[in-house]
Amino acid sequence: VQLVESGGGLVQPGGSLRLSCAASGFTFSRFSMSWDRQAPGKEREEVARIGPSGGWTNYADYVKGRFTISRDNAKNTVDLQMNSLKPENTAVYYCNVPTLGKWGQGTQVTVSS
Repeated sequence: VQLVESGGGLVQPGGSLRLSCAASGFTFSRFSMSWDRQAPGKEREEVARIGPSGGWTNYADYVKGRFTISRDNAKNTVDLQMNSLKPENTAVYYCNVPTLGKWGQGTQVTVSS
């Protein structure tokens, strides 16, 4: 299993970023995928999850209405569109296959003026 995240960076409060994860080494379309985050000094937590076909999604309460998870099973990618970013969204964001317990290397998102 290989998961490679991209798209992180520095953004001002209120700005947007789109994270992308390229997956390989497993049958992508059979697995739910999630984006998790780990802020400094805190435990890793799930931000959003999407079903194998993209037919359902779940979000942490603090990102509902601002973040959108999506996937493309033809390209084996899962994205996280993040809008109206806040400083408290600063963290390393990881792509995850929850039922396999596999994470990528993470991508840093920093929200600061």
